[in-house]
Amino acid sequence: MRSVPRHRPGSTTADGGGAAAGSAWAHGGTASGGAASGGTPSGGTVSSSTKAAAVGLFAGFAGFGAGAVNLAISASLLLPPAAGAGAPPAGGLAAAGAVAGIWGLAVLAWTVLTLRRGQLMRTGPTTALLAAAALVHAVAAAGGQSMSSGSLVVSHLAALLLTLMILAAAGWLRRHGSGAGTAPGGADTASLRPGRLLLAAFGCAVLVAAVATPGLAASTAGHFAVPHGSHGAPASGHHGG
Repeated sequence: MRSVPRHRPGSTTADGGGAAAGSAWAHGGTASGGAASGGTPSGGTVSSSTKAAAVGLFAGFAGFGAGAVNLAISASLLLPPAAGAGAPPAGGLAAAGAVAGIWGLAVLAWTVLTLRRGQLMRTGPTTALLAAAALVHAVAAAGGQSMSSGSLVVSHLAALLLTLMILAAAGWLRRHGSGAGTAPGGADTASLRPGRLLLAAFGCAVLVAAVATPGLAASTAGHFAVPHGSHGAPASGHHGG
């Protein structure tokens, strides 16, 4: 009499849940390991799917922050606050500002496509470009790249940190998606925990804002920003007699 091998409930989830959840973002699928094999998702799969979705949102938020800071750096190089009206920037600064502006727009476009499609777009070329941008920001911050009225060190440091955040999130998704096939079509929204995902999104937004805000404040946009509490104040700044 042959013995029938026992199947442990949840073994498919334990072996493939985390990898398939990471593959959801790295390769475009969203279903969990249990759902991909036809089983019922368990707590481990739900947690892995939610974690992968949260890391994908973190990459998206960091992409928006990096794009905005790069555009602020571009504006600072092209329109320094101390320059006279209509005075063009130096040739080197103008070229660097144009490159920063193009890169900022490219990062924003990549972020929108990534969040819209639910997968990292062109991970190989994107990773190489992000690594090169991180190196440029590090060199610029170490060298104290300046504009007419101050330094852009803080802006470059903020852009560097945000770029490294994108690289870290992309690396995590690739590691947890390696060796796993693309999950079959359709998003498995039942495997996500909206409450935990909302809390993760809030935490990611706060972290990205804490890094991006000083970088924006140190740029030309920050120099021309109206201080809080002074909205509606007289332009002369003097009290009436």
